[in-house]
Amino acid sequence: MKYRSIFISDLHLGTKFAKAEALLDFIKVHEAENLYLVGDIIDGWAIKKKMRWKQAYSDVIQKILRTARKGTNVYYLTGNHDEFLRSFLPLMLGDSLHVMNELEYKALNGNKYLVVHGDIFDSLTLTKRWLSIFGDMGYDFLLHFNPLINFVRKTFGFKRHWSLSKHLKDDLRDRLDFIKTYETMATRYAKQQGHDGVICGHIHKADIKQVDGVTYKNCGDWVESCTALVEKEDGTWEIITWLEDYARE
Repeated sequence: MKYRSIFISDLHLGTKFAKAEALLDFIKVHEAENLYLVGDIIDGWAIKKKMRWKQAYSDVIQKILRTARKGTNVYYLTGNHDEFLRSFLPLMLGDSLHVMNELEYKALNGNKYLVVHGDIFDSLTLTKRWLSIFGDMGYDFLLHFNPLINFVRKTFGFKRHWSLSKHLKDDLRDRLDFIKTYETMATRYAKQQGHDGVICGHIHKADIKQVDGVTYKNCGDWVESCTALVEKEDGTWEIITWLEDYARE
């Protein structure tokens, strides 16, 4: 499959639960003129606490660099987990690899999108970092149960991937109206900056929707859902859920 642009966020290389192998499989069969890495690709928080660097993580980075050398335009947008890069911005590594905080993306239909990781729309990350770090620890704890649950599900014939941590996290966020507030802040900011929409990540929930007349697109993540946002060569958009698509195949 070939696309005009692929948007991926929240890979979290350096954590135990990064789905690097799944991303390598995805890249093998999906090509694009442009590849956007929308933040939290390398998890500096996790590496600082305890180094967990697998060969597959290096393979992902090498694959991305090889993709850039072959002519794909690669844009790395920094997030809160890879904020250590922000002190060096903007960066250009060769002619095709760009590292920055945010950029404008012009779709085939002429719409202009602000592309940014999205931590600037998360009041918890901005004002209570200690609580955000504590929440990450609880999230990592819940992630340990996902392989066991999906093993049991497959034993009983359920092929669809299901995540306990994602279910509990989304339920809590719905109760607190976190996602709705995040979407509102993201689209409002994009509109104020003169954009027709926003493309972001951060909250690990892929989506395409309209919020108060502004287009909101979220890439999702590669820790639980393994999702990518793509613009096709005919100008249409979709979310690819790789684990589910792979299971069906």
